[in-house]
Amino acid sequence: MSKNIKIDIVSDVVCPWCAIGYKRLEKAITELGIQDQVEIEWQPFELNPGMPPEGQNITEHISEKYGSTLEQQQASQQNMTEIGEELGFTFDYFDEMRMANTFDAHVLLEYAKEFDKQTELKLRLMNSFFGERKDVSDRDILKEALLAVGLNADEALARLENEEARFNVRNKQGEWKNMGVNSVPTIVFNMKSAVTGAQPVDTFKQILGELIAEK
Repeated sequence: MSKNIKIDIVSDVVCPWCAIGYKRLEKAITELGIQDQVEIEWQPFELNPGMPPEGQNITEHISEKYGSTLEQQQASQQNMTEIGEELGFTFDYFDEMRMANTFDAHVLLEYAKEFDKQTELKLRLMNSFFGERKDVSDRDILKEALLAVGLNADEALARLENEEARFNVRNKQGEWKNMGVNSVPTIVFNMKSAVTGAQPVDTFKQILGELIAEK
């Protein structure tokens, strides 16, 4: 059966709602039994393109960026943790948690796409950051993730020094922003319609059902 639904997911590996949104989409696809009809491609978006290499304490970062109090952040993190548990995704927030620069991760995700390993690597990086207290800007952690999904780590990491590969990611980010994507996750169906945010499973099922009916 041909893969007649192309889904582009514009997201970042340190975006909690991107993880939740994907897990809900995955659940919808599984419940509809249409895994063989869907092709997913991850598109790059940096929540914090100016994040320094050493990162920033997450509480401090969210306070500065969104004006959230510590109590608001804790309530939000508890909510996400509970939703994650329902979907089989672990959020392990901790006091010393640091927001990371994710540009290198996006370069590697473009590499992984060439081997149909993009979704595997994306989930491995999200799990590393949210569930295993790992810095996804650290090249040792990136190497570990590449090896975990069966990719050639040395070849992939060499891509990080490739100016063309880095330009390609920046260019893609610019293209999606020019199309009006300014929050993530943004999930695009067949380049015709899109939803933003971690929509409920039933919403994804409705959208996917309509796309199948059109075919």
